[in-house]
Amino acid sequence: MRAQVVLLASALLPMAAAGGCVKRTVSISTQPPAALVYLNDQEVGRTPVTVPFTWYGDYDIIIRKEGYQTLQTHKRLHPPWYQLPPFDFVAEVLSPVTYYDRHELEYTLEPRQYPTTQQLLEQASSFRDRTLHGQD
Repeated sequence: MRAQVVLLASALLPMAAAGGCVKRTVSISTQPPAALVYLNDQEVGRTPVTVPFTWYGDYDIIIRKEGYQTLQTHKRLHPPWYQLPPFDFVAEVLSPVTYYDRHELEYTLEPRQYPTTQQLLEQASSFRDRTLHGQD
């Protein structure tokens, strides 16, 4: 029995030492390209951009580009089956294979709408009236 345990341990040890891993990336592209991307308030680059991530879950995404409306959204990244317990232990530690988990997100930015002179004057008049007369 002891010889079997030693044999099994010696067979599993090289596999554990080789250790598989999971490489997780999220790629973000936009139309038009070259927009600045923030993930969870961290600037990660200009589109198209691919960044590694460590955990699954909700990510706040902010995308900015001059002349376009700022896009604020969030995306939930779901784990693949091999990242669910107990399979995650095998994928991360025992498997000699590297798994690639790629998430691709694409967004279309809307051109910024600037108010007309008439709209600005109406808004200023409304603010003035509310300030002077205390109307809501």
